[in-house]
Amino acid sequence: QGCLGLLAGRVGANGRVVGVERSAEQVQRARRFVADCHLANVEVLHADGRGTGLPEQSFDLATARLVLVNVPQPQGLVQEMVRLVRPGGAVALHEAESSTQRCDPPHPAQTRLLALLNTSAAMDGIDRTIGSKLPRLMREAGLVDVRVQPRVHAYPLGHGRRMLLLDFVENARARLFEQQLIREAELTELTALLKRHLEDPETLVLSSVFVQAWGRMPERT
Repeated sequence: QGCLGLLAGRVGANGRVVGVERSAEQVQRARRFVADCHLANVEVLHADGRGTGLPEQSFDLATARLVLVNVPQPQGLVQEMVRLVRPGGAVALHEAESSTQRCDPPHPAQTRLLALLNTSAAMDGIDRTIGSKLPRLMREAGLVDVRVQPRVHAYPLGHGRRMLLLDFVENARARLFEQQLIREAELTELTALLKRHLEDPETLVLSSVFVQAWGRMPERT
């Protein structure tokens, strides 16, 4: 939703921003955000990003942030973005290499929990390492002049994302049990051990590697 506001400001009153979301609930939330912020140049569609139904070559920019890391068949989304962009236009992505979260001193509970999330996601067709693959996916989809900017953040004690891995595990708890990847007693023990470690102010907590990549559509010849 925040991206919609930023884009609306960049394109100005004569520009147009179209957001695409496949969750009906999130579509309603986004539309309320648009209405509350009086973003007259923004429209939110209820559609799958891998097949939007929008006219091809109708946008100057297609962009997504932390979407590919959460969906199966992410290359389909990149291909659809490329389809929508005019010659000379741009595609820009910001994605996580979510298997790369680290802390120091290292802790086996973090290693085990990351492995569980990676396995669970793979079983659902989701690639948590998609961030590092962005440049290749973009070139394969036909983009040129692809550029990359990786970023890593440190999360000090009290930062809202310091416990992010534990939040991800909690969100995936029911699915982990359904997939029979771990028993409840072991998961409870692992999360308690990691929480204690992350609550130590001497523990360094680093984010995933976030990869920003952008490229442009070739000009017509």
